[in-house]
Amino acid sequence: MSSNTTASSAIRFDNRVAIVTGAGAGLGRAHALALAARGAKVVVNDMGDPQAVVDEIVAAGGQAIGFAGSVTDAAAMQRMADETVARWGRIDILVNNAGILRDKSFSKMSLDDFRLVVDVHLMGAVNCTKAVWDTMKTQQFGRIVFTTSSSGLFGNFGQANYGAAKMALVGLMQTLSLEGEKTNVRVNCLAPTAATQMTEGILTPEVLAQFQPERVTPGLLMLVCDDAPSRTILCAGAGTFAAAHVTLTEGLYLGARPDAAEVLLQELDQVTDRHGEVVPAYGMLQSQRELSNASQGR
Repeated sequence: MSSNTTASSAIRFDNRVAIVTGAGAGLGRAHALALAARGAKVVVNDMGDPQAVVDEIVAAGGQAIGFAGSVTDAAAMQRMADETVARWGRIDILVNNAGILRDKSFSKMSLDDFRLVVDVHLMGAVNCTKAVWDTMKTQQFGRIVFTTSSSGLFGNFGQANYGAAKMALVGLMQTLSLEGEKTNVRVNCLAPTAATQMTEGILTPEVLAQFQPERVTPGLLMLVCDDAPSRTILCAGAGTFAAAHVTLTEGLYLGARPDAAEVLLQELDQVTDRHGEVVPAYGMLQSQRELSNASQGR
């Protein structure tokens, strides 16, 4: 099904400064090129030499600089942020895109591979976000995107490390979106499906042809524009865009009855019934509901 909806005005990033991690190829490259094409000054970060992407942007008439360094190096990410502010005076957008895969079933996965994936995806995003957070708060403007995954949201065989790190980013986004609200720092997650170096050998060539990174990037552009939402989990792939939610069902009050465990097992269908479920505005809503039920004995 296609949409006949047309945009009323183009999204632009003139006078905005963006940092994109893992931008030497794949999704990061697509994001960086698109941001630059719409007017942003772009810092192209990658573990390797990002100059090729910088050259592409400049050749197309855009502005970009490269910064080679690992997101796991907090000091390097701070230098990147400091150098960006020194050059362009501000940081408006951070796209946490850098990542790796070390796929194996959990029984065969080494703890070193588990730690490495968590370090790159979760702590790498933390390092980069920490480096720009105060700058964004001070200037009263910021747009941050964490790259999550369906593997974290819904699980995927052989990706316990990757899924754990990716779902952790959702939790980080949920809290930072609340903490950034007063200073116009909006934080979201993007869950992409794209043909990149990370997916080679996993998907067939025919399927990969449908999942070009450029079909994900429109979602990224929306999530970092001036009118962006906050606290959104946007899923994107092959030109389709959808939202994922962490919800809370109405549940079942059992109080302090001695057979609560047995009744819970018997009535589990009612506990998991999604009719009337909500998306809590904040984590304390769960405990507030529980206290309310306890006080009313229902």
